[in-house]
Amino acid sequence: MTEGKGMWEDIPVDVGLVYEGERIRGKQMQVELGGPKITEKFELVQAREMSQIEDGKITVVGPDLTDMEVGEKYPLGILVEVAGKLVERDLEAVLERRIHEFINFIEGMMHLNQRYDIWLRLSQASYKKGFNTLKLMGTVLARLYKTEFKSIIEKIQITFYTDPAKIKPIYDDAKGIYEARDARARGMKDEEVGEFYGCTLCQSFAPSHICTVTPNRISLCGAINWFDARAAAKVDPKGPNFVIEKGELLDAVKGEYTGINEVTKKKTLGEIDKVHMYTILSPYNHTSCGCFESIAFFIPEVQGIGIADRNFKGNTVNGLPFSTLANSTGGGKQVEGFIGMAIEYMRSPKFFQADGGWERIVWLPAAVKENVKDAIPPELYDKIATEQDIQDLAELKTFLKDKGHPVQKLWTEEEAEEEEEEEEEAAMPMMQMPAGMPFGAPQMVGGMIQLPMQGAVAFPAGALGGASGGKWKIILKNAKIYAEEMIIKRVDEPKKKKKK
Repeated sequence: MTEGKGMWEDIPVDVGLVYEGERIRGKQMQVELGGPKITEKFELVQAREMSQIEDGKITVVGPDLTDMEVGEKYPLGILVEVAGKLVERDLEAVLERRIHEFINFIEGMMHLNQRYDIWLRLSQASYKKGFNTLKLMGTVLARLYKTEFKSIIEKIQITFYTDPAKIKPIYDDAKGIYEARDARARGMKDEEVGEFYGCTLCQSFAPSHICTVTPNRISLCGAINWFDARAAAKVDPKGPNFVIEKGELLDAVKGEYTGINEVTKKKTLGEIDKVHMYTILSPYNHTSCGCFESIAFFIPEVQGIGIADRNFKGNTVNGLPFSTLANSTGGGKQVEGFIGMAIEYMRSPKFFQADGGWERIVWLPAAVKENVKDAIPPELYDKIATEQDIQDLAELKTFLKDKGHPVQKLWTEEEAEEEEEEEEEAAMPMMQMPAGMPFGAPQMVGGMIQLPMQGAVAFPAGALGGASGGKWKIILKNAKIYAEEMIIKRVDEPKKKKKK
């Protein structure tokens, strides 16, 4: 779509690129469609024969927007059927992913995620302007599809499902279609193809994010595999999907290629210039947008990795809900120890291979564990905890010990390193202090305590306001800090004034 006025006279709100990335907060919304609290929701594109559909037909099965209560949540299924001489099955996922983009062009509409995770909100302001039926959304979608893919789509028909009874069987069929698409790429390897593909569809929400799609690493949203991205790049070379030449393989374990680095730097305007594809424990791990299906997070207390999906309710094993994890992960950032990913990636032979793969996974939601049961090594299945087994980190550690999880070998290594550090500290001489000062004592300057930056420092009783005396020790592990001095200043709380 070329940028222009972005407005049709028969559509009561504006339509254009300027609205992509608009957020509709809870207090602003008229209704919410799909979302984390609704189970049955989907968007699906299907290729049809020319005789099977009626061009321009828009249907709503169930209550329409005018029948919905303000501020409430409703199920939603979007079925887009297309036909044309050049329309083929390989294009279904490509066209399907554009629903996200096209709905976000509508003033006062917010669309997040994809496939069976869609989340839409309509603002009260747009509803009051007259955007009060899903048929208007269908009209906009149909026009944008025919504009963007005019050489391919000859006929288009759109059906919205909001009736819970009618949406359920189609939702089940849609999940089967998604699974069949994903299974197609499972037998391939990254080493067997000549190029990878990129996607910038989510850059309106995450400007420094670029998704690299390979046979062994599906898009974070889970909606675009290598075949889908290839088809999209061929159909729309100037669109959000494009070829990434692999270039030189710099690190086979972490998954670093010169081609990915170069394209990522260009597409993020220099913000990101290095990417490790197959790890979570790297400062250069893959960026995360906001449409990811799940989040993997490092749990330092057990040296393991937990994973939570969008549908998980409540707090994860580290005490944080999915929403809080998402705030730490998304936005196009590279965050060591946090990464967004598709559920399908858990079936990849490259799944966190630099970190130990499945031998590093210690916690999953029960539903996800059952969903990917076929991908989990049989000897590890019962050793991975869920919310049904444990509730906190202390229970997790006990569970892993009792089950004999292989992550325990990292605990032994870590404990050995700590013991070695303590022995080195005990043998390390104190740094020489100025003449006249007690050995090992900090120097008071202007009411502040100044500490030398190397060696071990012994604190006299009460030096930092401690009630029990003894010694204080500061340990910085794996840190590189450059400073001329470190100052610890005691701050006394101001005395409360007595009321007269």
